[in-house]
Amino acid sequence: MFTDYVNIFVKSGDGGKGMVAFRREKYVPDGGPAGGDGGKGGDVIFRVDEGLRTLMDFRYQHHFKAKRGENGRSKSQHGKSAEPLIVDVPPGTMIKEKESGNLVADLVTHKEEYLVAKGGRGGRGNKRFATPANPAPEHAENGEPGIELEVTLELKLLADVGVIGFPSVGKSTLLSVVTAAKPKIADYPFTTIYPNLGVVAAEDGRSFVMADLPGIIEGAHEGVGLGHRFLRHIERTRVLVHMLDVSGMSGRDPYDDYRTLNRELEQYNEALTERPQIVVANKTDMPDSEEALSKLEEEMDVEIIRISTLKKDGLGALVRQIADLLDKAPDPEPEQEEESHVLYRYHPEQSFGITRDDDGTFVLSGEPLERRVQMLDLNRPESARRFSRTLRKMGVDEALRARGAKDGDTVRLLGIEFEFMDE
Repeated sequence: MFTDYVNIFVKSGDGGKGMVAFRREKYVPDGGPAGGDGGKGGDVIFRVDEGLRTLMDFRYQHHFKAKRGENGRSKSQHGKSAEPLIVDVPPGTMIKEKESGNLVADLVTHKEEYLVAKGGRGGRGNKRFATPANPAPEHAENGEPGIELEVTLELKLLADVGVIGFPSVGKSTLLSVVTAAKPKIADYPFTTIYPNLGVVAAEDGRSFVMADLPGIIEGAHEGVGLGHRFLRHIERTRVLVHMLDVSGMSGRDPYDDYRTLNRELEQYNEALTERPQIVVANKTDMPDSEEALSKLEEEMDVEIIRISTLKKDGLGALVRQIADLLDKAPDPEPEQEEESHVLYRYHPEQSFGITRDDDGTFVLSGEPLERRVQMLDLNRPESARRFSRTLRKMGVDEALRARGAKDGDTVRLLGIEFEFMDE
């Protein structure tokens, strides 16, 4: 099954805990602290694998979590850092923030990598906190928590040629007779509900990748029919093959189809109107095709290539013309974010917020503050004292007083409750 749009959750690894340890060797007097640092948590890295063509694997796995770093050890031994978690994606995968929709990365070339979530750093062991005033500290840090985020993966096929046209004009049949692809073919509209890819080999040895793109109808740019879900695959193609049905059996006018579809492309992305396009009249073996074709040639001022996918007439000439056009066609311009001019000003970092529960408890929140506290082992008295100093240095005590906190009031942070002391 073809899948080109998924939402997933990623989390980098937590850093390992630093250790509290002391040297106690027989002939080493006053050995001092010897707790090692924790190892770094694993990164989450997305990497392009050219052997993949779909995001189907992500339908069955939505969560990707890297391993945490090892804890520090005694004798000043550092814990081992975790290996990065490599997530393979097909060429043409765009990574976007789920909430904002902002583009994070556009992965195109084989083995291209992007660091999506960096692993947390390891906590420092007690050896790192030794000072002349405190030569034997009983304090070590927990590892830094990993980063959690939700991202959207969106795939745009990397095909040289995109075959477009209204439903049932013969796009899938063309792909089946000029490549080894086996798309579903039937005599009803919207037989193709996902793109198919195939490699076309010309007689002179040239080759290219062709994509049969699902039928696009009027209003597709607004989501009608299969909508813009598949219109985006056209954006990466270098040449468009616009297929028209001249058999008269569909009841539609080929010229109207041609204008309607080009209008949809323009309204979806104006740059597509500048893409090289080959117009192909299919089903020329049908009895009424000659009359429809003559009328079409009078109405259009572009060359029309006649083919019959059923009888395989004109396919060699079509393949040669596509290959010739590809030799001259430029690569599509990569997507770029709109440039904006930003005036940067200094603003003091607001690293925490204060709210108040109905029971009068002051509640502290904010990622910078929470991450610092999560790295403290509050089971140790020295770490608890460090916790108090951290709150004071970050201005929490002063902010609580400004909010009306009195001596003995309850303050909560990450489920930890303590009394406010107005010194």
